[in-house]
Amino acid sequence: MNGSLQRLAQRLPFFYGWVVLASASSTQVVRNASASLTLAVFIYPLAADPELGWSRTLVAGAASVGGLAASALSPGIGWLIDRYGARLVLASSVFIMGLATISLAWATIPFFFYLFYGISRVIFASPIPIGASVVVCRWFVRMRGRTNGILFASHSIGLVAFPLIASAVILSHGWPAAWIVLGALVWIIALLPVTFLIVQQPEDLGLRPDGDPEPEPLPDSADTESGDPPAPPAEEPAWTLRQAMKTPALWILAAGVGTLFLVQAGINTHLAALLRDEGLGVVLSGLGLSLSAAFMGAGSLLWGWIAERFPVRYVLVAVSLAVAIPALLFLTVSSTLDALAYSAAFGFGVGGMLSVPPVAYADYYGRRSLGAIRGVTEPFTSLEQAIGTVAAGIVFDVTGSYDIALTVFASLAGLTAVVILFARPPVRRLEAAG
Repeated sequence: MNGSLQRLAQRLPFFYGWVVLASASSTQVVRNASASLTLAVFIYPLAADPELGWSRTLVAGAASVGGLAASALSPGIGWLIDRYGARLVLASSVFIMGLATISLAWATIPFFFYLFYGISRVIFASPIPIGASVVVCRWFVRMRGRTNGILFASHSIGLVAFPLIASAVILSHGWPAAWIVLGALVWIIALLPVTFLIVQQPEDLGLRPDGDPEPEPLPDSADTESGDPPAPPAEEPAWTLRQAMKTPALWILAAGVGTLFLVQAGINTHLAALLRDEGLGVVLSGLGLSLSAAFMGAGSLLWGWIAERFPVRYVLVAVSLAVAIPALLFLTVSSTLDALAYSAAFGFGVGGMLSVPPVAYADYYGRRSLGAIRGVTEPFTSLEQAIGTVAAGIVFDVTGSYDIALTVFASLAGLTAVVILFARPPVRRLEAAG
């Protein structure tokens, strides 16, 4: 297949990496079939359905089960991406996600609901985000920040569309039909692009990252005017997984990013219910979710652009604060305008959580073993997402309010801003390189 794609790449008037980015972005759109904001749309009708008799904690717990499973599977997923390529991982993931989502239409007992949603959530949390971001980081180096921003802005497109589609179908045909529609959209949007257009790295098509030309060979002699030898071209880091695991920066980044996703999952999964509790109706609650998703997309683009221009750990500090502040402000909601504004602000911070960490891992450790490295760090994200999702539900069921959860979430995000400061770029020792 690479032979035909190489001929296609040669005929295109632009760099083939943009085709890879577009194909990877399609997976970010459809992964929202099991996003926390999409589940948030289902929490209210499922918990209110007298034939089911489910609590909010029970419904939200399905996301936690999927997150726990993703934590165990992520290291293997990273290895598969490095060994067999992102195309195989992404194509099979899209197919399974569509099938599992459609199956939820008949999941009327908790076991099957947890089984099918858990499978879909595993794919949401592990193979799709790892595979898509790794392949984009391999195709782009200089433009890594902006391309990851575009990638995760695509995620926000689905995050706006899928909850709205689900809400509309639930109102007109009920929640089972909504699952069928979402599953079909997963296949329609992403299955063909990832199956036929994804290529592991530009070198497989005789290209270089960013579409750059081959570097000119260095002259054999010293510069005749200055007498100094010419500076060698800057080399990209090329850490192995074993080498990377010995650096404190890897674990600081993994733990810090995971904590931010605990906050994100805890708030996003319950955001629709939280807004309903604040007195917003179905339409305004949906608007709050849409604003959060739209600002997430704008945030992904802006944070990605910033990550190319400033040290990435300082950008992550700013992202942490951008998550902490609106989480705290949710405690002060006194009007519809407040609720909508804080939803938008929180989405903007989450946009940075999506686009900046993949840049940090790739900039720190290079492309060589990026899949495996992401595989060992992603369990922090999926595990803490599982904790945040169910913890917020338990707090509500016990206290009748989300206030304690929001206070803890804001504090954790603020603490993360401090911890990330210690994630200095790693330096590989010469003896380790051998």
